This record gives sequence, structure tokens and C-alpha cells, in this order.
Amino acid sequence: MFVAWMEPSSTALGKTKELIKHGRERIEQTIKASGSRLCLYAERVAFLMDRSRSPDKSTQPSTPTDNINLGPSANPNAKPTDFDFLKVIGKGSFGKVLLAKRKCDGTFYAVKVLHKKTILKKKEQNHIMAERNVLLKNVKHPFLVGLHYSFQTSEKLYFVLDYVNGGELFFHLQRERCFREPRARFYAAEVASAIGYLHSLNIIYRDLKPENILLDCQGHIVLTDFGLCKEGMEQEETTSTFCGTPEYLAPEVLKKQPYDRTVDWWCLGAVLYEMLFGLPPFYSRDVSQMYDNILHKPLQIQGTKTVAACDILQGLLHKDQKRRLGAKTDFLEIKSHVFFSPINWDDLYHKRITPPFNPNVAGPADLRHFDPEFTQEAISASITHTPDLAASSSSASDAFLGFSYAPAEEDI
Repeated sequence: MFVAWMEPSSTALGKTKELIKHGRERIEQTIKASGSRLCLYAERVAFLMDRSRSPDKSTQPSTPTDNINLGPSANPNAKPTDFDFLKVIGKGSFGKVLLAKRKCDGTFYAVKVLHKKTILKKKEQNHIMAERNVLLKNVKHPFLVGLHYSFQTSEKLYFVLDYVNGGELFFHLQRERCFREPRARFYAAEVASAIGYLHSLNIIYRDLKPENILLDCQGHIVLTDFGLCKEGMEQEETTSTFCGTPEYLAPEVLKKQPYDRTVDWWCLGAVLYEMLFGLPPFYSRDVSQMYDNILHKPLQIQGTKTVAACDILQGLLHKDQKRRLGAKTDFLEIKSHVFFSPINWDDLYHKRITPPFNPNVAGPADLRHFDPEFTQEAISASITHTPDLAASSSSASDAFLGFSYAPAEEDI
């Protein structure tokens, strides 16, 4: 690979000096802290670098390529040209998420656009349809992203979703390193409420991590990305599919043993630990070492955390799923833990508790909490292209029959 070198401009040199100055100040501040905190900070930097290099670490299982037929389309008239696509605000394995403004009424949405051929090539159509099914059930919960409707062309699938622009929890952790206990408790409570609701519908989430937790414009959490959800999971039922994100995998998943809905409570513990300490609980840059840590290393809790915080982390991150907090009465067990005693759950659900952090967004066009890597990307003209779906007889079209959805009149 050939790399060209150019003389840096005076502006670039100025920025470099400023960065060096800022770096020195941060190092001096860090050296004043304890040795353990210095190590933790270094690990956090390494962790963020790893995550930024490979943002999609999910281990997703393959699925059969059988056609999926969920019935006729409920919204055959929806099309890409209904929207002005303004900015790219996210990217994934199968497509992009775009900020879009609906032309007929000026409403802003996040539109997730997925490429059918990519999904079929990776044999992931069952997961895409599962995500769509779960989204249809989310409309009645305040901390789950809502699907307004979905439609398809012969080449692409479109999810028209709630637009949430307070930023990923991961973005805010990256910037602040860790949160104080009251703030971490607030987010953990809203996440637990969302997970508890999914469990009440017999759905296991399976991929809880800071990247999938968004903040809305007021600072409340919104759980998103339901591609790894498992439906039809009764209280005692188990599954054994190996999936999730390495840093947050529960021991039973790593062992490829049958697991139940308590995997979600393990992940809640991992996210809560990361909010309080800046890193996932068993993190190592060496993935095999991290897996060994998850399976065998005792939980390390450093620093001056409350007894309640330490106790809930020990309970949620118990390596034995049968003895894990939540194993007996699921969400009720989480709610009643002393760590959450300051939370009025009814007020929480109805958003009567003021969030501890306000993203201070000026409006829908305020994209300060989105990664510039996304927002500066040009929008492909193919996003708004509407091929003739009826004329297409490809397997890509047939595999997603019934994807399109429009809510009933009373749900709008």
C-alpha cells in the first residue's frame, strides 16, 4: 500500500500542539490518581480503540434460507420517495440508518434501510423478520424504540422508526469514562423496565450493550436493535443458540449450554458495571483470555461503591444462572433489590423522574451526539430509488413476503 506524505499546514500543527497540551494535562491528572485507576483508564482507552476498529462484534448465528411468508403487505403504497433522506446516522452489517423527513407532514423518522442480497447471502432473513415482529410489539412501552411502519422494494427493506437523537450510551461513556451511581441507577432501571416488558411477552433480548441503548432528547433511554431477540420463551424455557457480543456473553452461552432469560440480567449487570467502572466486568484485549475470565475469574469490584451497588453486581453477574438475580421471579426480583430502592417504578415508567443528564439537543436537525463518521457520509442515490417490486421475481423478493406493515387506524 502506498501512503503519500504531505507537509502539515500551520492549522494542523496548531491542532496537534493543542492535542499534545490536552494530552499532557490529562496524563498529569491521571498520574495523581491511584495506580489502579491509571490501569483502568489505560484499559478503557484500549477497549474503546478495539471497539472503534471493529464496531460490529456481534456473533450472529446462521439461519436457514427458507422463504418467510407472513401474509400480504398491509402497506403497499409506501415507497422511498415519500421521504427526504437527510443524513446517515448509523451503520450495520446489512445497511444504514438515516435521518429522514416525511414529505407529506414534515415528521422526522429514523429509517433503517437493509439490503436484501446481503441479508440472504449471510442467511440472516429470519433474524430480520424476528426484529420486525418484536418491533410490532414495542408500541406500548416507553423505553423501546417504536416501529411506525415498514415496506420494501425489490432490493431493500425499510423500517420507519422513532427518531432518537440523544446519542448512544456508548457515546456518552466514551466521553465521560464512567457515571456516578445515581445516573447509572437511573439508566439501569429504565433498561430493566424495558427488558422486563420483553420478558413478559416471552421475548429474550440477548444483545444488551451500550451501543444498543440510546438516549432521547430528554435523556430517557430507548432500547433498539432487536435482531438477536428470541421469541416464544416461557419462564422456564431454554435455548442454546450461540449469539451476542463477546464482552457481554454470559458463562452459560460461552459453554454452549441451554440458557434462559437470565442471560439478559447478566448483560444488565455487565452494562451497569461498565457504567460504574468504565469497562465491562471481565474485559481483556485478548478475547480468549476474556472468555476465560468470564468463565472462571471472580468478579473484581474496585473503588468506593455502595454496598447495594456491589451486591446487585454480584447478584446479576453470578456465574450460575440458577442462582443469578432474576432467576426466581424475573423482573420483580430486580425491582425489589435495595440498589433500586430510590426508584419509584410507576413514576419511572411514566417518565415523571427527571433524567440525570439532558442531551440539550436543539431539535431534530441537531446531530451533535452522532458520530461524524456517519453524518458526514454521502447518501447513496439508490436509497431513494424505487424499483418495480411487482415486476421482480427474484428470491430476494420472495424471501421477505409479508415484511411490509402499517398500523391499524386506532394505533396511528
